[in-house]
Amino acid sequence: MGTADVSGVRIGVVSGVAVSALSVFYAFALAIGLLTLPSPDSPIQNPWFTVMEILILLIAPAMCAFTVGLHSWATADRKALSMLSVLFMSMCTLVTCCVHFAVLTLSRQQAFVDARLSSLLFGFQWPSVVYVMDILAWDVFFPLAALFAARAVHGNGLARAARTLLFGSAALAFVGLAGVPMADMSVRNIGIVGYVLLFPVATVMLAIVFGRQAGRGAT
Repeated sequence: MGTADVSGVRIGVVSGVAVSALSVFYAFALAIGLLTLPSPDSPIQNPWFTVMEILILLIAPAMCAFTVGLHSWATADRKALSMLSVLFMSMCTLVTCCVHFAVLTLSRQQAFVDARLSSLLFGFQWPSVVYVMDILAWDVFFPLAALFAARAVHGNGLARAARTLLFGSAALAFVGLAGVPMADMSVRNIGIVGYVLLFPVATVMLAIVFGRQAGRGAT
C-alpha cells in the first residue's frame, strides 16, 4: 500500500472516531428529547430537536469520509465493494443533509407558517416530503452502503467483529423500510438501532484496525 493509501487510511481513523463520538452526543440528545416530551404524541422539542439536526449534518459527512478511508484500506479484490459503499453513503449523505438543512432553515420561514403546509413538507410524521426523503437516505442508501462496507472488510479479531456489526446495521435498517408498506412508522425505529448504535461501534473498531495498519506504515 502506497503513501496515498496511508493518507486515506488515516482519514478512516479520524472519521471513524468522529462518527462514534458524534453518535454518542446524538443518542444523548435523543434520549433527553424523548424524556422531556410534553406528551407521548408530541414531537421532540427545542433545543434538543435543533441539536439533533445539527449533529446529523455533521455525522453524515463523517460517515461518508469513513467509507473513503475503508476504500483506501480495502484489499485490491474488494475495492469494487468498498467503492459501492462510498457511492451509496455519498447518496445517503447528500439526501439527508438536504433534508435536515431544509428543516433547519426553510421550516422556520414565514412562507411556511401554515401548520398544514409545514407538516406536509417538514414534519417527521408520515406522510411528509422530508420523511419520505429521510427514509430513502437511511433505510435504502445507508443499508446498501453498510452492506457493501461489510463485504469490503477483511481480517479477523476486531475487523471480523466490525464486519458482523456492519451486516447487522444494514439488516436492521432494511427492516425499518418495512414500515412504509405497513404504514406503521414505529417499525422504522428498528432501523435506528442499526445506524445510531451498531454502525458507530463498527466505525470505532475499524478506526483501531486502520490505526494499527497506518502505524506499521500500512504494510
